[in-house]
Amino acid sequence: MNLREQPIHSDVATVLSPATREKLSQVGTANIANSLLRRGFRNAYLLGLHPVSGMQESMVGPAYTLRFMPAREDIDTMANYGRDDNLHRRAVEECPPGHVLVIDTGGCVRSAAAGDLMALRMRQRGVAGVVTDGGFRDTPGIRATNLPAYQRQAAPPATPIAMHPVELNGPVGCADVAVYPGDVLVGDAEGVVVIPLHLVDEIAQEALEAVDYERFAALHISRGRPIFGLFPATPESRKEYDGWVAAGRPSLEVLQ
Repeated sequence: MNLREQPIHSDVATVLSPATREKLSQVGTANIANSLLRRGFRNAYLLGLHPVSGMQESMVGPAYTLRFMPAREDIDTMANYGRDDNLHRRAVEECPPGHVLVIDTGGCVRSAAAGDLMALRMRQRGVAGVVTDGGFRDTPGIRATNLPAYQRQAAPPATPIAMHPVELNGPVGCADVAVYPGDVLVGDAEGVVVIPLHLVDEIAQEALEAVDYERFAALHISRGRPIFGLFPATPESRKEYDGWVAAGRPSLEVLQ
């Protein structure tokens, strides 16, 4: 299927299975990035974005997107911003539950991509998180909502000062990474990575297995074993790992 044939506006609410969502919530974004690299994807990590709160829960969900362009003074007034058909405000009300609102600002941090009341509304509606390559205002209030949120830096000035919302749920470039509606975003304490939708099940399984192998390797490293022949995994260390799994993942003391 080429890009012209790919469905852009699709109902992906049932595509991300509960099992896959659970697997992705247990793995790190770095593990996912490694799995994507094995398939040739080198530009999947939204570099430069940080969680608003170091205590926020992990984030997993399909992308629902909002794209901004630069504002123009005769159009982007507070009166127009307050209209119910304003795409920024519609995004908050229309992002489906379980999805992640991805806001492409073109890297603009001169005004806010969202604020605490928008975050509170999305949390109340069951949205999985919000990500922007710009910044938020009222970040202490966003932390209080417990909505997973990622930004480049705080951007307190009002949105219409610098940005005009121009499109809902189309392809965007967020932090210089292509994000298509329905692609799955995963966020942790380090940052955010995006997984093409058609790869999500296999990436989730592979990343989960990688996390389990790293637990095995960490047991040995903590006891003084060198990383040579252990990490990255070799055919021999994989056999050791498989035996450890078959034995019920015992502690090293039990194996000795």
